Amino acid sequence: MRLALNGWFFAHAPHTGSGQYLRALLEALPRLAPQHTYGLVVPSGKGQPTLSAPPGWTLLPVNCGTSPLYKIYFEQVLFPQACRTFKADLAHVPYWGPPLASPVPLVVTVHDLIPRLLPEYRGDWRVRLYTALVSAATPGAALVLTDSEASRNDLLRELRLPPERVRVVLLAAEPRYTPRPEIVDDATREKYGLTEGYVLYLGGFDSRKNIRALLSAWTWAADAIGQNYPLVLAGRLPVADGQLFEDVPALVAELGLTETVKLIGFVEEVDKPALYRGALAFVFPSRYEGFGLPPLEAMACGVPVIVSNGGSLPEIVGQAGYVIPPSDTRSIGAAIITCVVEPMVNDDLRARGLARAKEFAWDKVAEETLSAYQEVISQR
Repeated sequence: MRLALNGWFFAHAPHTGSGQYLRALLEALPRLAPQHTYGLVVPSGKGQPTLSAPPGWTLLPVNCGTSPLYKIYFEQVLFPQACRTFKADLAHVPYWGPPLASPVPLVVTVHDLIPRLLPEYRGDWRVRLYTALVSAATPGAALVLTDSEASRNDLLRELRLPPERVRVVLLAAEPRYTPRPEIVDDATREKYGLTEGYVLYLGGFDSRKNIRALLSAWTWAADAIGQNYPLVLAGRLPVADGQLFEDVPALVAELGLTETVKLIGFVEEVDKPALYRGALAFVFPSRYEGFGLPPLEAMACGVPVIVSNGGSLPEIVGQAGYVIPPSDTRSIGAAIITCVVEPMVNDDLRARGLARAKEFAWDKVAEETLSAYQEVISQR
């Protein structure tokens, strides 16, 4: 089999969820199935990053600009042309950006349908036009992969796809997320002004992440534990726009939490496991997730997790953590306090989380993805 993979996220935003998914496939596919030929279609030219081919892959560069319109041109024109030139037997777009027409059978991974499900994410006319384009293109795929049963149900309902053409392939945490502390963990945490023993949120700050509810929940816990065990908000703070992004520092001050909340800003990818391992609990009250890697990463590091029941999160956490409605701030606050002050509860959730995280593995993701490829090829 000759496989052509869309590599836009290899060149751009490699550390986003879509980028992590792509990088994991790039590593695992040739290792598990070296008999196949793998081509990675990437944008090249002025302003594009210089890239090196991952082991087992051939880079297929196509000349492309860097504006959002060029991204559409890459997806709709350049990627199909490259598939034809490469003589691919199969093409895979590992994010929601399939071409309307493909010269070869197409597999597309749709991680979520956020722009269709959440009104505040529908954006201006350009975003709505792009969403309409990829919504129209998705039914043309031979097979649609998605990250959870929740996302599969969204796809069946919103895009009215045939159930037999939508398959769940659960994701996994990268192998570096382990409970085993490294000798540099203390130094890593010190880099962010932290010592071991805090409550952690690590992720984005857009509206669906529910940061206001998290801080409201912290008002229930701050007086009891905040002076000894602060709430750490990790991630790059966005510019407040009054719709998708709130002014988080102002919100912290408004709620009187300045003394017990630490905003540490952007966290390097290599530093994330150490930050997880230093936490007594990880809180992730998102209103909607197509999968939700951070809670799984936290569980893999041996950290008790508290999540909302939004989207896929109950599927990922199962019985291994607290699963609470995203608006129930009092219960979220109580769960935080319990994880911090009750060692038996903390130990139990730590063990449950580690066992749960072991059920997810990137080799399993790659094997199920390869099986999907073979099914499409055989149907052809």
